[in-house]
Amino acid sequence: MATNIYGKVCAVYGGSRGIGRAVSEVLASRGGIVAVISRDSDRAAECVSSLRRTTSCDQHLSLSCDVSCYTSVQNSIQHIQTKLGQVDVLVNVAGVNYDNLLLRTKSEEIQSMINTNLLGPMYTSQAVLKQMLRNKNGVIINIGSVVGMKGNTGQCVYAASKSGLIGFTKSLAKEVGSRNIRVNMVAPGFIDTDMTSKLWTQNSEIERLIPLGRYGKTHEVAEAVSFLVETPYITGQVLVVDGGLTLSI
Repeated sequence: MATNIYGKVCAVYGGSRGIGRAVSEVLASRGGIVAVISRDSDRAAECVSSLRRTTSCDQHLSLSCDVSCYTSVQNSIQHIQTKLGQVDVLVNVAGVNYDNLLLRTKSEEIQSMINTNLLGPMYTSQAVLKQMLRNKNGVIINIGSVVGMKGNTGQCVYAASKSGLIGFTKSLAKEVGSRNIRVNMVAPGFIDTDMTSKLWTQNSEIERLIPLGRYGKTHEVAEAVSFLVETPYITGQVLVVDGGLTLSI
């Protein structure tokens, strides 16, 4: 039997744009009460206004948070718990990327990618786990990337952060599975977002690497997230959403 999202508190970090916004919209459409968390408070507020209009639910909440900062994450979770109650579903979408060869990558860019893409999900997961363990229930979904599985020239650090996220996901799933907490990852391929728009226009060869012949849509990734949230007997898995991409990218 599928898990019912209706009335569940869903915290979506990086939930105001791109894949994150699509996740916020899909979870809200399923009846979830969504906390949209973003560095950009204005964008998060606009997203929540849209969710409130489309779902006729005024409980959706917007927050500003830097996931690379432990204190900021702790404060955001405390605020959600005060306003909405315990977090039932955590989705870690927030991420940054600075494409460059390793020798040309600045130290601050390396730190930013590791801190946001890898430490961020660790911080957020740690912040919600006490309550989830107490209630013996919860779902954590991390958004990775096929780059973390296949590697890619010019994305050494980004790939390392997403590859590390796979190990984190699988290990945490083993740690908390006995308390009915599930941890999974969705690994998108080429998805039509602001981050990939330039790549799409500059490199027509990409579509030849994808059997379906196109970029994925953000809502298609969001539906995969919803599937993992709603399916109660899947944990410790990586669901690849890449249109069948099989060649090295």
